[in-house]
Amino acid sequence: MADPKETPEEQETSTDNAEESNHDPHYEPIVSLPEQDVKTLEEDEEELFKMRAKLYRFASENDPPEWKERGTGDVKLLKHKEKGTIRLLMRRDRTLKICANHNIFPVMELKPNAGSDRAWVWNTLADFADEHPKPELLAIRFLNAENAQKFKVKFDECKEEVRKSQDGSGENADSANKVAEKLEELSVKDKTKTEEKEKAAAEEKK
Repeated sequence: MADPKETPEEQETSTDNAEESNHDPHYEPIVSLPEQDVKTLEEDEEELFKMRAKLYRFASENDPPEWKERGTGDVKLLKHKEKGTIRLLMRRDRTLKICANHNIFPVMELKPNAGSDRAWVWNTLADFADEHPKPELLAIRFLNAENAQKFKVKFDECKEEVRKSQDGSGENADSANKVAEKLEELSVKDKTKTEEKEKAAAEEKK
């Protein structure tokens, strides 16, 4: 508060001094680093679908096996502009670390998860989320049934598009599908065996 005895000129001087004491000087950095473009490896792809969801993986290596949360973020369906392949990509919020990354194949089937109308389960033979490809049983849960249905519709559309693309590429695609079907059968059998063991263990405890 200004002193009533001070003249207007003296008040201005005291205000200037206060501003100087609060002054935060800006110094240019000694070394200036040029801005760099960070590649997401999505530059050559067209985004067909994007929606927020939560992802889980079935940890069959645990004893007993269990569903483990893998991350929450945007799940995308991306089509390569030149190759025509379509992949599912999902990154965690904030860190943007990949938690799902695999190609879409016609043999993949989204199945309801434990009767939920907002979650789906499916098998992939080569998920690259951990850089090294490995088969995974994944589950994805959306905010509501409407969003889950939108994802399934687009997922099935992508499967059909890939199937048509493969039909035009000859026998290699057909043999690849047969291998994928066999591996998926094995994966489902493993899960069934695990569930049977869990039931047997539960009955023994009773």
